[in-house]
Amino acid sequence: MMSKRDHGLLAPGVDAPGRRLHAPASRARPHVDDRLAPPETRVEYLDGAEMFAAPADAPHATQHFDLTYVLGAHVARGYRGAVDMLTRVDEGSDYAPDASVFALKPDRGGRRRLEELAFEVSDKQALAVPTIKARRLIERGVRRVFCILVKHRRVLEWSRETDGWRPLPNDATIEDPCFVRPLPIQALLDAAASDDAAACALLEKRVPALEAALAEGEARGEARGEARGEARGEATGEIRMAQEAITTVLRSRRVQVPAEVARAIADCHELSKLRRWLKRAATAATAAEVVAGPRRRR
Repeated sequence: MMSKRDHGLLAPGVDAPGRRLHAPASRARPHVDDRLAPPETRVEYLDGAEMFAAPADAPHATQHFDLTYVLGAHVARGYRGAVDMLTRVDEGSDYAPDASVFALKPDRGGRRRLEELAFEVSDKQALAVPTIKARRLIERGVRRVFCILVKHRRVLEWSRETDGWRPLPNDATIEDPCFVRPLPIQALLDAAASDDAAACALLEKRVPALEAALAEGEARGEARGEARGEARGEATGEIRMAQEAITTVLRSRRVQVPAEVARAIADCHELSKLRRWLKRAATAATAAEVVAGPRRRR
């Protein structure tokens, strides 16, 4: 049986036995974009101590992928999602939440605003470091901080009332103005649920390409008038919707779609493959990565 320290369910205000954390003294804080850690490196700072953000291995890395996939689909207009974006939390802390959501509108100085939501993924390490990070982010002004426990398949939210983590039921949802619709907790833990949640979120956003594809699919289904024709029309509509969704997601992320990639997407009529490509489109650096086949091991 795991101890509270190992499981991360720590007493309020305590991150390790015998060590109590206090909020820094009230004073002017650096701007969130004033760097202490060198950008584009794996160095971070927490309470003046230099840390190294090590690369992840599965299942930690796959959890990162699923998080950004479903999170990106749910971000509402007027907000922007980010991955590993450095935030200057206080005088001695400059680190990057695994994922975050912030308002697109810049502050009065024309600089980016503090994130409103922050997400951390925790695999093998104890919750001591994520606990300190969450507390500092909340003190800085971040509205909500979440932690996904990969090993225990749980999602936690930081509670201001208890100054500690609060487990969220797996059948619950995260409702927030940053999201176009409530984000199901299960979608953060299960790949199949992630697909369903992402699709529903994109439909909720009323993406014009998806709306047109759905309307066209419905029209064709109604025109056939027979059960077999209706089924075929719905399938065609789903395929066209998936094709449009892939290019829409890429272009919304400002990823260029070359003609040969656009043709590959248009020529693909396998719905399962298109769904895999749609998932890749949420995080791929280039459009070619979306339609590329699996890498062969040497």
